[in-house]
Parts: sequence; structure tokens; C-alpha cells
Amino acid sequence: MSTGHAGHPLTRRWTEQRWLLDNVIQANGLDWDQPRSVYLSSPCGMEANADFAALRLRIRKYADASPAFEAVAKRRQAKAEAAEEAGQLATARENYFMAATHWGAAQWPIDEASELNLRYNASKRQCYLKYAEYADHKVEPAWISLGDHKLPAWLHLPYGYSGGKVPVVISVPGMDSFKESGVSLYGDRWLNRGIAVLAIDGPGQYESPLLGIYVTMEAWAATGRACVDYLNTRPEIDATRIGISGTSFGSFFTTIAGANEPRIKAIAVNAPCLEPGCHTIFEEASPTFKMRFMFMANYTDEAAFDRFAQKLSWRGHAEKISVPYFCATGEADELSPLRHVEEMIAAIRAPKQFVIYQDSRHAIGNVPSASLGPFLPTLIADWMLARLNDQPMQSERWFVDATGRINRTSLP
Repeated sequence: MSTGHAGHPLTRRWTEQRWLLDNVIQANGLDWDQPRSVYLSSPCGMEANADFAALRLRIRKYADASPAFEAVAKRRQAKAEAAEEAGQLATARENYFMAATHWGAAQWPIDEASELNLRYNASKRQCYLKYAEYADHKVEPAWISLGDHKLPAWLHLPYGYSGGKVPVVISVPGMDSFKESGVSLYGDRWLNRGIAVLAIDGPGQYESPLLGIYVTMEAWAATGRACVDYLNTRPEIDATRIGISGTSFGSFFTTIAGANEPRIKAIAVNAPCLEPGCHTIFEEASPTFKMRFMFMANYTDEAAFDRFAQKLSWRGHAEKISVPYFCATGEADELSPLRHVEEMIAAIRAPKQFVIYQDSRHAIGNVPSASLGPFLPTLIADWMLARLNDQPMQSERWFVDATGRINRTSLP
């Protein structure tokens, strides 16, 4: 692995299965492997529904994704600029936010630090900075020292903040999502509860590899400490009430970061990717996942990456967790089999809550247990607020069945 940008990775499965992938996308559209149009549109609000309806129609093969999202991003950015010029600042705010989301989504299929990726990233930052200028709460860019580099982040303060110290959650995105989509345009679940958010792109995530910051176990073990050190410099933040939360592959990164920073008060993850070595997601799921992660770790040689991937494990880290830990997963997770999550939960000796949604796949939803049972984003936010407020908890395993009923059993 080189110290600079290694270039575009290439894998055997990508080469052999590209024709099959495009046929799957032709049949199933943008959401062929996970509901990305849902998790991208949700933070944007109702107005973005039309954007994503059009994107679902246009994206019929993998190569369609970046130009399709670019076209929508340009349209939203033009609307934002026109609204700003007309003094319609709420409209400008909303369209800048949506434009930033679309620019970020346009980056998703690009697995190299190319001029196009850099251009999309610059447009995303430009639009999000304009959104922050007009947002209904205080938002500002943050740069977090990590060795010789600085991680990119955004710090959001709760609605109506007027002084004093507030709790905070460090928000860690997944492999295919980014910090700008981590806090909703309106009605955000964290901000509504008086919790600030430090939304990061950690090592290897989205903007970070463009800055030369890649996935390593060492970098992620240091990320929790780096974020807490930054938050300790902020007069608005109560440094005794810092949580961390991550989704999908962010669950693994969050676990490593939280396990190695004792000043973090609570850890919450969902849709976890916790299989040591990550065989299932890299070798049995869509070939895009492995190629994406090779870019995140700065590898182009597949055999060398395979050796590196064996180091991706919670073992030796999760056992160090001494603060409350929350994990929600789907019973039928196709990217990280349930048995690996159960093994890690058993290794954690701290208070823990383990929630399994019956029949759900990796992206928790679209099954009766998720529709009729606890709404996961609310469950996580309420759990985190209770932990940051020192409310006691029992270690429990919840199995949410197809009727929405919660079957509780104690955990050791």
C-alpha cells in the first residue's frame, strides 16, 4: 500500500459479475442492494421525494448513478441560488441541503480520488456551507486533529441553543453514506432531544480518503480520542456526556472508537457489520462493497487487501468496553450474519441492550417487526439520552416479533 492515493481498485468479482450487477439494477433499480434512496431522502424531507422518484426511473445500470445524481444536484443548487438572490432564505436553505445530499450521493460510485470525485466533494461542501449559513440551528465545520491529518466534520448545536453546556453524540456514517446526511434538515431526532451532534467522516469515509486519511485499525482506535479531545475544546459541550452512534459499517468503526476512549459515556450501533474479517460482505454480497472498501483503505491489489481485511475485527477491543452498549440488528442480516453479532455481544461485560428484529435484513425495515415494533431511530435516540442522563438500565436481549411484540430476556 502506498502513502499516496493508490488509484482505482479492481476485484475479480467486479470484473466477472459487472454484467450481472447491471442486469440486477435494470430489474430492481437504485435500491437493488439496500434502500439507499430511502436513507438519502429521509433527512431531506418531503420535497425531495420527487427527486428520488425521478432518480429511481433514470438509474438502470451502475454507470447511471453519478451523472443522474449530478443532474439533480445541479438543479437543486440552481434553485437554492435563485432563492437566495430573491431573499427567500428558507427556500434557499432547503435546496442547498438537498443539493449537498445529491452531490454526496454522486460521489458514492466513485472509488478513487479522481478529479470528478474531488469536484463533487467541493460542490457538496459549498452547498452544505450555504445550508449552514441559513440553517434553523447553529451548524459549523469542524476539523479534528488525527495524527498529521484533520478529519472533516460538522458540529450541530440543538434547536434554540442559547448558552450553557449540552450533551453530544458523535455520529459515524456507514460505508455508503456521509456526514452531511447524518443530521436531518428539519426535526432531527438528536437535536430535538437537546443533544448536539458531531457528524464525522472518519478514516476512509467519503471526504477523508480525498484528504489522505484511510481505514486502519489504528486510525479508528484513535478516532474516539481525537473527537473527544476536540469536543473538550468546545464551551457548548458537556464533556461528561458524550455518546457515539454508528450505522452499518459505521457500527464496526463506532465499536472500535468507543472501546478505545473511556471518556465516551455510551455507544449505540445498528445494522451492524461485525463479522471478523468481513467475509460475507466482501465475498458474498454485491461486489461494490469490497471495491468501495479497498478505496477506503487505499488498496488496489486484491490479494493484499484480503490480508488486510483479516485485521478487521472487534476481538481485543469489544472486551474493553466499560460503558452501556446498544445494538440493533436484523434477524436475517445478509451482510453480517447474526451469529457474529451474538458473539460480540457475549464478549461485552458492560451493561448492554441487544435488539433483534424478526425477519429483517441488514437495513432494518420493510418487515412487520420493524413496522409494528419500536421505531428504530427513536429507540436509539431515547436510549442514548437516558444513558447520557445517567438513567439505570438492565442488560437485556429484545426479540421484536412479527406482531411488534417485544420478547425480553436477561443478558449476563
